[in-house]
Amino acid sequence: MNSAIGAIIGLVVAIVLIIRKFSPVYSLLLGAVVGGLLGGMGLDGTVANMISGVKDITPAIVRIIAAGVLSGVLIKTGAAASISHSIVNRLGSRHVFLALALSTMLLTAVGVFIDVAVITVAPIAIIIAERMRVAKFPMLLAMVGGGKCGNIISPNPNTIIAAENFDAPLSSVMAANIIPAVIGLLVTVYLIIPLMPKEREMITEGSAEVGSKDESLPSFWASIAGPLVVIALLALRPIAGITIDPLIALPIGGVVGICTTRQWRRTAESISYGLEKMSVVAVLLVSTGAIAGIIKASSLTDALISVLGQGEGARLLLAPLAGAIMSAATASTTAGATIASASFAPTILASGISAVWGAALVNVGATVLDHLPHGSFFHATGGAVEMNIKERLRLIPYESAVGLVLTLCSVATYLIIG
Repeated sequence: MNSAIGAIIGLVVAIVLIIRKFSPVYSLLLGAVVGGLLGGMGLDGTVANMISGVKDITPAIVRIIAAGVLSGVLIKTGAAASISHSIVNRLGSRHVFLALALSTMLLTAVGVFIDVAVITVAPIAIIIAERMRVAKFPMLLAMVGGGKCGNIISPNPNTIIAAENFDAPLSSVMAANIIPAVIGLLVTVYLIIPLMPKEREMITEGSAEVGSKDESLPSFWASIAGPLVVIALLALRPIAGITIDPLIALPIGGVVGICTTRQWRRTAESISYGLEKMSVVAVLLVSTGAIAGIIKASSLTDALISVLGQGEGARLLLAPLAGAIMSAATASTTAGATIASASFAPTILASGISAVWGAALVNVGATVLDHLPHGSFFHATGGAVEMNIKERLRLIPYESAVGLVLTLCSVATYLIIG
């Protein structure tokens, strides 16, 4: 029990430091040291468990760095912007919230970071708001909700790390949450957004045209070709028994994207941009791996199970609950999914849940509270639509509702077909 209390105190220390604007990387490392020492592991044991935790996620870090090629190509070649413009143009202003949510969902689903996806679609949302006199709150919720739906079916770091820690095929983990993602999108657009209070404040009216598209952007099919190749390569394992590792499939998708968009001169720029984005995540994952090692070595897992109980329902709730708790602690889908999957995977698998569904449930649980103010996603998305912190805080309950809907749908899908 002492080790569980120590791990909890370590997490609290990390959270407090992050809220106080201290570096998340060093906050988590310091939290790991405090958790280990207070948990009675001793200095040598604490360091050993931290290093063990980092070693466990090293293969996933390598794959995440490789994913930077595809992510960088999608952004720097204009492919991401082209995809969002095409969807908005096709659906039109009559289905504005669906268009924004679907655009962000698709961008995130094909490998763009959720905050980058929102930032990419935000200029289109502002244009639409100017013309239609729509408040920015439902606009941002549509984009954030769509991004969350796409994030649970994407080859993004959170899905890669969850699949790796459960030793499950990435394509299968992505496919497991397709039904919850679609339902979550529809619930966000047609239920949660209409329930929001009508806002008087609107974005100042301008003269831009809805759905206008820069003619220098590549076509939709050229833009989507790279991600489609990645999905096809990853799908070979469950379909034909041919394993193409994400370490190979994701860079190939980036190369295909460069070729189809004919943005040869942007190759180096795209790779550098993707590496820069993924390097930040990789460094963060080192610290999350360290604190995950402490949690895994502690009795926190047993303590949580004793609180939940020993029934089948309690075992099923462990995976999404672990993802939700850890995403709340770190205000990050990636960090939350990392700590939860690294710490609780053995227990979840021992309860009888398959590796694929264990990873999928942890991944979807990490979307419930990943938008809290001590994380970068909160500030990046608010800034994208010029929303101050006080305004941005009012959106948190609705974002949490989207994550909760996704989680409940994922649990229900598991019970029906899992």
